[in-house]
Amino acid sequence: MDSITKSDIDKHFGKVLRTYRKKAKITQEDLAEQLGISLKYISRIENGNNGVKTQNLIQYMNILGVPPDTLYGKFMTHPNVKKDMALYEKITELSDEEKEFVSSIIDLLKNFK
Repeated sequence: MDSITKSDIDKHFGKVLRTYRKKAKITQEDLAEQLGISLKYISRIENGNNGVKTQNLIQYMNILGVPPDTLYGKFMTHPNVKKDMALYEKITELSDEEKEFVSSIIDLLKNFK
């Protein structure tokens, strides 16, 4: 992805945020109330017609459980970042028990050095 426009970002963020809101079974009205912003603003964000302020984005992500890579991953091109995101995606598919196991292996590897 060579040139990223504000419009590209706004549309992607809106689509992701709408998907997570619906998955959480939260209405736009309820979300607007929780965020302390207008219903019209929520609608404009989700339709990709408006950007979202950083503080609202963080609250949005916390309320809906949106992982940062879901929002930003599409726009990342650095090879190391892409590798880290690929590893993160694999980890998210594991059960909590499996995640604990992987975490203990990582701790062992860090202490091995």
